[in-house]
Amino acid sequence: MIVNCDLHIHSRFAGGSSKYMDIEHILRYGKLKGLHIVGTGDCLHPTYLQEIQEYKNSSLILTVEIEDRNRVHHLVLLPSISKAYELRERLKKYSNNIDTEGRPKVSLGGGELLEIVRETGGLIGPAHAFTPYTSLYKSFNSIYDCYGKKPDFLELGLSADTDMGDMVEELRDIPFLSNSDAHSYHPYRLGREFNQFEVRGIGGLEENFQEIRRSIKHRKIVANYGLAPALGKYHLTACSKCYLRYRIEDAIKLNYRCATCGGVIKKGVYDRTLELSRDKKVVHLDFRPPYYKIIPLSQIISLSIGRGIGSKVVENLWRKYIELFNNEIEVLVKEDIANLIKVNERVGRTIEMFRKNRIYYYPGGGGEYGRILKTPPKIRWYKPMTTLDTWLK
Repeated sequence: MIVNCDLHIHSRFAGGSSKYMDIEHILRYGKLKGLHIVGTGDCLHPTYLQEIQEYKNSSLILTVEIEDRNRVHHLVLLPSISKAYELRERLKKYSNNIDTEGRPKVSLGGGELLEIVRETGGLIGPAHAFTPYTSLYKSFNSIYDCYGKKPDFLELGLSADTDMGDMVEELRDIPFLSNSDAHSYHPYRLGREFNQFEVRGIGGLEENFQEIRRSIKHRKIVANYGLAPALGKYHLTACSKCYLRYRIEDAIKLNYRCATCGGVIKKGVYDRTLELSRDKKVVHLDFRPPYYKIIPLSQIISLSIGRGIGSKVVENLWRKYIELFNNEIEVLVKEDIANLIKVNERVGRTIEMFRKNRIYYYPGGGGEYGRILKTPPKIRWYKPMTTLDTWLK
C-alpha cells in the first residue's frame, strides 16, 4: 500500500511551537490533511515521551530533531519507546537541555551522533540540509565532512527540491525526504511537505518504523511532495531585515551587508546548491522518485477569494472542502475539478491552474516566505549603482 508520511514536526515542547501541538491535535489534523503516518517530533523530551506512550498503537513514528556542536540539525527516527529512553540516557551527559527542550542540543559532532543513533537502532540524516541557519551545508561543504560516512537520508527542506539536491554530486545516491518541519497543526503547516512510501501495512510505533526503514533502505520511496522551492523562506539570497533580493555576486561584493538598510544578507538555498555543484547539472539516478509540487489548500483559497489565510472565511471554506472530499491531499491532487468548482468556482479554477503548473511564485528569501500569484511576479532585486549613478547622486 502507498502511504503519505510527514516525518519531521515539533511538539509544544520545542521553542517557537504552538501550545496546541499535542498528540491529539497532530493525529486529528494529520488525518484531515491526508497523512497516514506522522512523526511525533521531540520524542526525547521526558514529559512528551510519556504522552506518546498512550498512543503507541496509533499512526505515529518516533522522531526528534537534534542540534550538534556545529549547529547542524539532524532528523532522527527511532524504533521504539525503549530505544527512545536508551538514546535519552546516552545523550544526557552531552546535553544541558534534553530535559527541557524538545529539540535538544548536544556537544557532539555529526559523526559521533550518527554512531550513537545507529547503535540504538535508529535512522539519521541532516534536517533542512541547505538552509543558511543550523544546517549541514551552512557548516560544511561536504556531507562526509560532517558524518564521515553516508547518512541514511537527507531532508531537502522547504527551499529545495529534488532537482536542486541532485545538482550536488555527492548526494545523488542518497534518499531524499520532504517533510513539513511544522510547529503548528494548522493545515498550511502540518503536511505542507510529505513523502509517499510503499509499505506492507500500518501499525503502532514499532511497525511503522520498520516499514519506513524498509522503504528508505530498499528505495521504496514512491514520491516526494513539497512546496515549490520558491515558497521557502530561504530560496533566494536576500537581506534578512528588509528582504531585498540579491544576486550572489552583488552580495559577495557587499560582504553580505544590505546596501539599503545595513541588514545581514543571507545566502539563498538556490545559490548554495549551485556553489556545491561541480558540474552544474541535474542528474537523477534510476531509484530517485518524482518530486511533485504542492500548495496548502488554505493558501489557494486565500489567493482565490482575496482574504487572509487565517480569516474565518478561508477556514470555513477549507472545512467545507474537507467535509465533502475527506482530506486536503485528495482535494489538491485527485478530486475532479468539476466537483471542486461546484463548491467554489474561484477556488476550483485556482486548483486547476495549480495542477496545470500555471501558478506563479514570488520567491522567498532572507526569512520571508514566498507567495503564490496568478500573474508573473515583479521581484524586488537590488540594483547596484554604476559610476554614473554615483556621480549624479
